Amino acid sequence: MAAGNTTTAFPSPDASKIAVIGAGAVGSAITYASVIQGVARHYVMYDIAGEKARAEALDIAQGVQFAPVATVEGSSDVEIVRDADVVVITSGAKQKPGQSRLELAGATIDIMKSVVPQVVEQAPNAIFLMVANPVDVVTYAGWKLSGLPAERFFGSGTVLDSSRLRYLIARACGVAPQNVHAYIAGEHGDSEIPLWSSATVGAVPLLQWGTTADGQTLDESVRDRIHQDVVRSAYEIIEGKGATNYAIGLSVASILATIMRDEHRVLPVSSYLEDWLGISDVCMSVPCIVGRSGVGQRLIPVVTPREYEGLRKSARSIREVAAKFGF
Repeated sequence: MAAGNTTTAFPSPDASKIAVIGAGAVGSAITYASVIQGVARHYVMYDIAGEKARAEALDIAQGVQFAPVATVEGSSDVEIVRDADVVVITSGAKQKPGQSRLELAGATIDIMKSVVPQVVEQAPNAIFLMVANPVDVVTYAGWKLSGLPAERFFGSGTVLDSSRLRYLIARACGVAPQNVHAYIAGEHGDSEIPLWSSATVGAVPLLQWGTTADGQTLDESVRDRIHQDVVRSAYEIIEGKGATNYAIGLSVASILATIMRDEHRVLPVSSYLEDWLGISDVCMSVPCIVGRSGVGQRLIPVVTPREYEGLRKSARSIREVAAKFGF
């Protein structure tokens, strides 16, 4: 174990272990949310800024009296991630005002070229979950750099986008979000596609839902407004506070719980596709069965011709950016 780490009590040598790469706002929120939910027994945070990693770990560790028993450590020594069950990669370039998606992708891929091989060397049997943005392009590049099987290297994708969609549909319909089943697919970004044709509220297809809670018909214009609110959500939060961290922390903790508990939940994670509705050689989000072995079956929902063309366009957009950097 690296010297100078911060540790809380109750270590267990055979406990489940989650490693979070990057101790910024997102990495810290993921660790915090996972500790509260009792996803694993041991958490480590690795960051080249060692003081930051140790401080964030200590802050979380000192509250474990109020959460399921766990240990939390932070270090600038990559060896801390050794033998992790799951590695979450949040480290990446921060998008600057006026910086294009292409420029952000290049800066983050450069970071991955250094980070991914080091971490794979320490935890070759782990499942890798990419959270750094732009997540689809970076997941594809990171997977290529890792040399790991595709089922063990995937991204958080549109899990959070789908949560935002369900939240807004639930508000419109006057039901609990847990009763809404709807997915955003494709790119985690402006070209993402809401799969309206397969969405349901309770047992009712969304397209057959009557009026909304405020008396409107859930027609195409209302659905388009909901979709635009989903797309704008992150921009609104970033404009107001500088970054998104709580909801992504909760959504990634949910993905981690699905993996660690082998729940086989259906989640729209970003994974490598091969002839999915004719779409191949790209990482993007579609509904997948996720469990202890990583990504399993990629499900094929009912889609309209418009949704299908949107998904193909989204895939082309991701491929074009990845190709700019040799992937």
